[in-house]
Amino acid sequence: MTTSRTPPVRQIRDLSGLLDHASHVLATRMAAAFTELGVTPRAYAVLFHALAAERTQIQLAELADLDKTTMVVTVDELEKAGLAERCPSAADRRARIVRVTEAGARAVERGTAIADRVHREVLDSLPQDERTVFVTALGRLVDGGGALADPVGGERTVRRARRARG
Repeated sequence: MTTSRTPPVRQIRDLSGLLDHASHVLATRMAAAFTELGVTPRAYAVLFHALAAERTQIQLAELADLDKTTMVVTVDELEKAGLAERCPSAADRRARIVRVTEAGARAVERGTAIADRVHREVLDSLPQDERTVFVTALGRLVDGGGALADPVGGERTVRRARRARG
């Protein structure tokens, strides 16, 4: 027979739970906002990074945090919508780059405004004096050298949920 026990009192707020919840809710807000553009935040991220420089599908997958299969499906969708096309790389004929079409470039412009609007709405829910502090602190944690910049290896692999990103 087991008896109920009082769990220990946490000394520090559950950052994992807070960040997971915030990430999920932000992803759902982004997905809802991007419906007006007719693409997913994931497709926007691929277009955004492809517009910036000539990049292969593999490079774009890494930048957009997509696995290989999801990347192929995403580029297929972008091609079907007339927003991008696969072309041989000038540097390596075996590699395929993703070239953004004129329609795709317009989608990136509109998508950037959508992403900025969603982020602004979230930040506007904080008092003015906390917005910059929050973004700066979060940036310090996840940018190179920060405590949350790189995953830590271990005996058990922690799978990262793939989700739409903006």
